[in-house]
Amino acid sequence: QVQLVESGGGLVQAGGSLRLSCAASGRTFSRSAMGWFRHPPGKEREFVAARSWNTFMTRYADSVKGRFTISRDNAKNTVYLQMNSLKPEDTAVYSCAATADLPSSDQLSMTQQEYHYWGQGTQVTVSS
Repeated sequence: QVQLVESGGGLVQAGGSLRLSCAASGRTFSRSAMGWFRHPPGKEREFVAARSWNTFMTRYADSVKGRFTISRDNAKNTVYLQMNSLKPEDTAVYSCAATADLPSSDQLSMTQQEYHYWGQGTQVTVSS
């Protein structure tokens, strides 16, 4: 059974930092792009960050550029999201996701529909 399990969420004051982890099991995702999405209260789920399987290509939502960093450790089948300078508007449920195997090492996606595997999510709350 394929599972993605997020951890590291919590309550933090504005300006603080959190590091989210997403541990995968059931299959290796070394040839999948990995992404983070978030679902703010009362809004649609939105793209946050993505990284290709060769670890070199990344994309970020404009709202988090310069503050968030996505990284991955293929040997551990784990992807991370380092979040710095957090703002109240970053409050959301954060979910990691993985695509199916991709033919090109630098492929990634910012589109939810292209991700086949999803975690349950972890709550991040930023207080002002």
